[in-house]
Amino acid sequence: MSSQTATPAPASGGRKDPRGRLRRLGEWCARHFVVVIVAWLIALAALQVLNRSFGGEYSDNFSLPGVQSQQGLDVLKKHDPAAGGYGSQIVLRDSAKPLTSVSTQMSQTVTDLQKLPHVLSVQNPLPPPGSQPSGKQTVGPLSSDAKTGYITVRFDVQPSTLGDDYLHGVDDSVKPLRAAGVQVEYGGPLGELARPAADDRISELIGFAVAIVVLLVGFGSVLAAGIPLLTALISVIGGLACLGLLAAAFTFATVSPTLATMIGLGVGIDYALFLITRHRQNLMDGADPVRAAGRAAATSGRAVLVSGCTVIVALAGLFVSGVGFIGKLGVAAAVTVVSAVVGALTLVPALLGLIGRRIDRYRVRRPVAEAGADDTDSHTDTDAGSDGHGTWHRYAQRVERRPWWFLTGGIVVVLVLAIPVLSIQLGHIGDGADPTSFTDRRAYDIMAQSFGPGSNGPLTVVIDQTKVPADQRSALASKASKALTDVPGAATVTPLTATKDGDVLVGTVYSKAAPQSGTTTDLTNRLVDDTLPDAVSGTAAHGYATGTTAAQVDFRDIVASRLPLIIAVVVALAFLIILAVFRGLLVALKAAVLNVLSIAASYGVVVAVFQWGWGGPALGVNGKVPIESYVPMMMFAIIFGLSMDYEIFLLSRVHEAWLRTGDARASVAHALEITARVITCAALIMVSVFAAFVVSDNVVVKMLGLGLAVSVLIDATVVRLLLVPAVMTLLGARAWWTPRWLDRILPRVDAEGGADD
Repeated sequence: MSSQTATPAPASGGRKDPRGRLRRLGEWCARHFVVVIVAWLIALAALQVLNRSFGGEYSDNFSLPGVQSQQGLDVLKKHDPAAGGYGSQIVLRDSAKPLTSVSTQMSQTVTDLQKLPHVLSVQNPLPPPGSQPSGKQTVGPLSSDAKTGYITVRFDVQPSTLGDDYLHGVDDSVKPLRAAGVQVEYGGPLGELARPAADDRISELIGFAVAIVVLLVGFGSVLAAGIPLLTALISVIGGLACLGLLAAAFTFATVSPTLATMIGLGVGIDYALFLITRHRQNLMDGADPVRAAGRAAATSGRAVLVSGCTVIVALAGLFVSGVGFIGKLGVAAAVTVVSAVVGALTLVPALLGLIGRRIDRYRVRRPVAEAGADDTDSHTDTDAGSDGHGTWHRYAQRVERRPWWFLTGGIVVVLVLAIPVLSIQLGHIGDGADPTSFTDRRAYDIMAQSFGPGSNGPLTVVIDQTKVPADQRSALASKASKALTDVPGAATVTPLTATKDGDVLVGTVYSKAAPQSGTTTDLTNRLVDDTLPDAVSGTAAHGYATGTTAAQVDFRDIVASRLPLIIAVVVALAFLIILAVFRGLLVALKAAVLNVLSIAASYGVVVAVFQWGWGGPALGVNGKVPIESYVPMMMFAIIFGLSMDYEIFLLSRVHEAWLRTGDARASVAHALEITARVITCAALIMVSVFAAFVVSDNVVVKMLGLGLAVSVLIDATVVRLLLVPAVMTLLGARAWWTPRWLDRILPRVDAEGGADD
């Protein structure tokens, strides 16, 4: 098998070089800046009007067809529709008097609740008139002192999807109890409906404020700092409007717009920054503003296009999970990535054309471009082996002299940070982690105090005995009851009762621990895998564990089983993209391996903060919580895609110098010198945007924000400034080796190169 060195690809088949098209697009937008800016504003206004008129709502209403919890729910719905709906609790407490003293108001509330749309049944917690509480209640619906109780309401749809207006009817129904001095809180899905609307404006403002400071300090020019922020904001607003229109046809999770905003702002600022720094360098090299914008679009703009496609491909890989909920989260993020790419390739050149040579008129320090050494006014592209005097040049020379030191140090840092990932516990973050200002958190605390932590996540046991002969059903019920006695991890198991048609046995199992606890997860799996199969063995019956908690466990198990496949697919796709772009087998392998290491390190930080509790309370999280089951999958796809921004930006400079000089080691130092400032500033901006979302009230958003911020920080510092240059220096010319047969079948994708002049 022969090898080849990297050489510029010849023009093929008379096709026009895409860089020429990008250059012409950039020059046209810069020359006709008024047309482009007005077109963007009109499109933005039109999208806002359409979204307000026809946009859809975001909802967490999704199911997992085929899983055992859904099968059990379907059986229950078929044989007892009132019991098979979606349950939610209205939690009641009166510290001054027993709830039996407000029986009239309780009856009125129950009656009014039953009249609401979508309500299947309402359970009154009080004993029938003339009877007294047994005083032995351990799981409700009335406590032993009768001062705490809960009304169970079952709906034919998920209550959290009914909209804010529906809550007004619930509030009206419980007015008699509140007027009597009873504390009323909404738990479960009804409590989620009552949560205050998410407001991420504070996070966005914090991220923008930090980004302004970083841009001003890093690049010195007020106008140059403003363009990335302005274009990113406009692109995100347009992308969110498009997402709203998509939500009218497809169901997107409530976290979708927050996730899309987070990703859109980060990549939007980065992409604009890459173009502006190249544009400013072109101006310093003597090009006029229109020509400089065209060259920036043909070079850095092409890198932006490749990077954006890589992010979108990584996000599309989430559909491999087979869970539509997760795949659509990827779509939501991809929408704003697309708008960010379009904004960078059209709106940024237009604004650069509008500003012209005035880009550095308002400055807070001496402006620098992408090649700016710390103590020079300008710096033109030089040969790879040229001398320089800046800090980054001296740092690049150190990496070149001692690559093993930097490689070892970087690997040690990454591995230490990744240690906590070995104990990762996937699960669902329950209401107990929410702020106490949320009604569902207060309901959760009352239930846990009065009826035990397991009362917040009961497991419904369903035994379908439709095919069991009538003369064998009594023996089956006895055997099942015995099997459910003293189940490890269960605090209480209610007696099995038959539905009205006698075809289904139903009972409730309460865990000793909270719903999000590993104990409850183990209990659910024990019921499904061992207890219920033993209970129905030798018969034609089937047993299921259903309910919200069981569905969450099924979801967690599916995600955990699919995560390795997601990782394999995304890594393979990114490997192929890097291979096609840079024609280097070892370069592509290095990119895949180092990105996996950096993601493992970010996982470790998230586990330490949230699961181990090392800082969770400081972020407003109550106690230790598991890692939300889909967060690692989302983080992997997003981080792997975003890391390609810096990978392509740095490697394109290395590749460019390598093609020009043939000196592999010096090319690495040269590329590091001219890109380190841009990569560092871009990373600090993206870190600030992501980290600002830790102030959100949504714990999952906090988790994603921190995880993405840490991952970008690790990727842009430890990986991009330590590991990548060290590995590239050690590999030398071998980094760009590709077998001839593979080179012939790979598509030609040029990330960057000289503009077509």
